[in-house]
Amino acid sequence: MKAVVCNEFGPPSNLHEIEVPEPEPGSGQVKVRVKATGIGFAQGLMLQGLYQIKPKLPFCPGGEFTGVIDAVGEGCDGVSVGDRVFGSAPATLAEFVVTDPKSLYPVPAGMSDAVAASLYGNYQTAIHGLRDRGNLQAGESLLVLGASGGVGTAAIAVGKCMGARVIAAASTEEKRAVAMKCGADECIDYSDPDWRTTLKAIAPGGVDVVYDPVGGDVAEPAFRSIAPYGRFLVIGFAAGTIPKIALNLPLLKTAAIVGVNWGGMSDANPQANGELTNTLLEWIEAGTLTPAPVTERPAEEFVQAFEDQLAGKITGKLVLAR
Repeated sequence: MKAVVCNEFGPPSNLHEIEVPEPEPGSGQVKVRVKATGIGFAQGLMLQGLYQIKPKLPFCPGGEFTGVIDAVGEGCDGVSVGDRVFGSAPATLAEFVVTDPKSLYPVPAGMSDAVAASLYGNYQTAIHGLRDRGNLQAGESLLVLGASGGVGTAAIAVGKCMGARVIAAASTEEKRAVAMKCGADECIDYSDPDWRTTLKAIAPGGVDVVYDPVGGDVAEPAFRSIAPYGRFLVIGFAAGTIPKIALNLPLLKTAAIVGVNWGGMSDANPQANGELTNTLLEWIEAGTLTPAPVTERPAEEFVQAFEDQLAGKITGKLVLAR
């Protein structure tokens, strides 16, 4: 089968597609034909050796995917050949993967492979962050930074589902249009040096919750725009730098800085992560949550797709489809 391999850390041009033996499921495993692979910003950092976790070389990128079960090993109840599934597994930029069926979930009826490949990771992070860590309430205001990316668009969808007034922050007109299409109520241009004035006009008393996957220079101004008893959710640092916020600010603001480590939580408590995913599927089935549009590229264009991802040219979740 074909698989994409990274033999040394560096730019996406280091990636190559090679022929490798097709895996077969053992006891308690299923083999899935991969139809689409979701690619997050972290995957691009891993290729360069810049992520907090360095995979052992050589490695095949990818962790989120959708596909069709091709073979079932012994002891796997509740799954059958032909089932459409999404979920997580190592090395999903390949034609087939073998994984534990407990990491897989049924694709919602009528959903495309590309959109299904975007469901794992970003939406669980948003539900865990906004509901469990941020205690977002209906009627509260939510500021989403980096609102046009895969992480941001998922947060918009979850925030709207939970009844929040969503204010999306993005740096270009195109990206703000994407955020509005995903359901944001308002948009601001945080590349404008005076963006806090615009935000204050929209939310005079400050925003109740900030969802920040960006970090960098935008984090402190966003925190200064928070309402009393607000919650600032630390999701990640796509800007490439970790901000330093003086601790007198949470004191003066009577506000909280809250870390959202969905990955660590899901590793430590797979059952809780399964409950998050079931909540997501219930919301989708009920029609209260509409997954955001994705950017779909052919799987064979993996180098260009990664380059565009790292250059900030991708809106929504990047998905490589076979």
